[in-house]
Amino acid sequence: MTPEALAEACSQRMWAQDTASQNLGMKLDLVQPGQARITMVITDNMTNGHGICHGGYIFTLADSAFAFACNTYNQVTVAQHCSVTFLAPAHLNDRLTATACERWRKGRSGLYDVTITNRNGDTIAEFRGNSRTTKGTILPE
Repeated sequence: MTPEALAEACSQRMWAQDTASQNLGMKLDLVQPGQARITMVITDNMTNGHGICHGGYIFTLADSAFAFACNTYNQVTVAQHCSVTFLAPAHLNDRLTATACERWRKGRSGLYDVTITNRNGDTIAEFRGNSRTTKGTILPE
């Protein structure tokens, strides 16, 4: 199986079980080895008392892209540490795109950056995640 086919198979398996991302209306647009892109439209339920998107939803979108990027090698991989920097607000009906890219991976550890943009291409947040590979595979042996 090619690395691209393996990444796609892993993402399909994970997506089938990822009710959190699905119930928030996320769409998995791209998966390649060490990369993923997910989109989500901001709904009324996602806005806070300031009338902008609650940061937790932006973090969740980025975390989902991170998860799909770091699970493209058929090794169960989880977040060890994550942080986000909010740069601009997201608004009701904004379509956000989280693009995750692997920066470094060795042994059981990885480092991933996720850029979150709005429909105009403006960067609204930057996310960095450290991953840790655990026991097990995503696809059946």
